[in-house]
Amino acid sequence: MKPRPILLGSTYFVSRRCTQRQFLLTPSAETTAIFGYCLAVAAKRAGVQVHSVCVMSNHWHAVLTDPEARLPAFLAYLHQYVAKAVNASLGRWENLWATEQPSLVRLLGPEDTLDKTRYLVSNPVVAGLVKRAARWPGLLCYLPRHSKSFRRPKRFFRTVGPMPEQAKLELTVPPVWGNSGASDFERRLSELVRAEEDRVERRHVASKQPFLGAKRVCAQKPTDQPQTREPRRGLSPRVAGGATGLCIAMLDRLKTFVAAYREAWKRWRGGARNVRFPAGTYALRVHAGVLCEESAG
Repeated sequence: MKPRPILLGSTYFVSRRCTQRQFLLTPSAETTAIFGYCLAVAAKRAGVQVHSVCVMSNHWHAVLTDPEARLPAFLAYLHQYVAKAVNASLGRWENLWATEQPSLVRLLGPEDTLDKTRYLVSNPVVAGLVKRAARWPGLLCYLPRHSKSFRRPKRFFRTVGPMPEQAKLELTVPPVWGNSGASDFERRLSELVRAEEDRVERRHVASKQPFLGAKRVCAQKPTDQPQTREPRRGLSPRVAGGATGLCIAMLDRLKTFVAAYREAWKRWRGGARNVRFPAGTYALRVHAGVLCEESAG
């Protein structure tokens, strides 16, 4: 498994699916409250900025920015508490999440961020579940005006404990767009989503295939799975960059990071405790206190 750099201020498209592709996150008032609450608490604890989130029946997506380079801690906290609380609500004990690492795709520019947000919002529509994204019965938030507060769920969390009684999921526009670009971002995103919705609707009309509908989505059993086969052994991208030159430059930086990390690791294992790991090293910095180069972003 290749190490991946965690750098200050990076924006990511994050995804993770449930074990065996089961519908363990099937939309319900309780599941939405659990995920929204845990996401809000985890974001505040780690200083992560959430820009958009979509929770599907068997996976979730988010676009977020990591100002303090604490993304792994954020994900560990979020996945741990969502798994415990959802399992408690379903009366189950096994793993909720698939065993592979969450997918983290670093977004390099405003167009890449916009495109991944469009993909996230359109996910329930493209999957043939609902005709319009606004009809998705699960958690789907993608604009600052969608910010909302969640009360602490009763099923798993103690009424007298360290968790806050209420947590607000504060959504922001991706920083690469800047405050002045908030209205432009919303306008362009709305146009892209509507175009995608119209395209999918035309496809369904042509094939005479109806959308599943929110009611039938909510009626799915948690142990159900998609009928389609999952692609295997495909590439897992780490960078999304529409500008070819920028993307190639970032991939070169990733290769340099991996090579420098492995060389530092060999020397550190050999007893050289003064060796410096490349900027972006996370686990060894946090858990073993290794020295690291200064981050350039």
